[in-house]
Amino acid sequence: MNGRKGRLCVFVLIALIVGLMVACAPAATPPPTVAPTSAPAPATAVPTKAAVQPTAVPATAAAQPTAAPKAPVAGDKTLIVYTNSGSDGRGDWLKERAAKDGYQIEYLQLGAGDLTNRLVAEKNNQIADLVFGLNAMEYEKLKKQNMLLKYEPTWAKEVDMAYGDKDGYYYPIVVQPLILAYNPKFVSKETAPKDWTDLSKPEYKDKYGILALGGGTAKTILAGIIVRYADPNGKYGISDKGWEVIKSFIQNGHIVATGEDYWGNAISGTRPMFMMWGSGLLQNEKDRKVDFDFMSPDTGVPFVVEQVAIFTNSKKTALAKEFVDWFGSAKIQSEWSTKFGSTPAHPEALKNSAPEVKALMAAVKPQKIDWGFVASNIDKWMEKIELEYVK
Repeated sequence: MNGRKGRLCVFVLIALIVGLMVACAPAATPPPTVAPTSAPAPATAVPTKAAVQPTAVPATAAAQPTAAPKAPVAGDKTLIVYTNSGSDGRGDWLKERAAKDGYQIEYLQLGAGDLTNRLVAEKNNQIADLVFGLNAMEYEKLKKQNMLLKYEPTWAKEVDMAYGDKDGYYYPIVVQPLILAYNPKFVSKETAPKDWTDLSKPEYKDKYGILALGGGTAKTILAGIIVRYADPNGKYGISDKGWEVIKSFIQNGHIVATGEDYWGNAISGTRPMFMMWGSGLLQNEKDRKVDFDFMSPDTGVPFVVEQVAIFTNSKKTALAKEFVDWFGSAKIQSEWSTKFGSTPAHPEALKNSAPEVKALMAAVKPQKIDWGFVASNIDKWMEKIELEYVK
């Protein structure tokens, strides 16, 4: 009995051991299943990290050259450009041409005097990054306000700096003769005025247009008349005779209103004469398919030199410098001249100018003007003219 019980216990014990072995067998099989599943995870993570690293390296490398002088400026290439030389499609052309070379610009077009006044008013809340088109009279005002950045463009040594600022705050890009243009269908060479002062005569009453007095063209032409009557004992340094001539000049003429088609008036004969800058004459003759003559006084005509400058408070100084290097280059000024008939200050660009540009420059000579005297008095002169003579 006891032997039978002993054998039974042994049998049960053996059964339990076998059962335990069977129960434990599945627990040993998972490792092969888990291993293949977990193994690809590290393999996936590694390529992802490696893929990020090559992207980061070029981005850093591309940014580095921007710190070097003259290197292209990375990132936003939008500049705010103020100008008095953006009319007749100039501003739009420059915006499109600049975009081709990677520059985005927004521009504001105003007459020279109005533009300068606006810039001075915005001095403490600078909006513009740079300005082009103004003449030395206007730039000197900005310079005295400490608004301009001293900078030498890459092309500075290639142009005649007798036209520019000896202190290096503004640089010449375009030379413009200011002329009286007239329609030969209504005004012959014989009956046309020979000098600006002739327009003060009664026979020219209401036959010519005067551009906006706030603009650089009108101010400079008026200055060219006024300085002939310099008199230290006269009002604002000008004789009574001089002021009489200016009064008649203003009141005989018609001051062109904003948006008025003065070219159309000249073509129709309504008012066949008007003041104009050289490139504007050539461009409009081409666009409107007309031929005009112009007055060439023995005393010469006022020449203005359009300049370019960068503002001290620009937040994109490096980009503005790069743009000035581009805009004033022989290549771009040659294209500008070809498109708009301007006379480039850059000698290499001038070589490529159209024959009509060279012919115009050969037909006129610069009037000798004391620009220091003008700059010191022009605001007072213009105030007197607008308050006392404009009807």
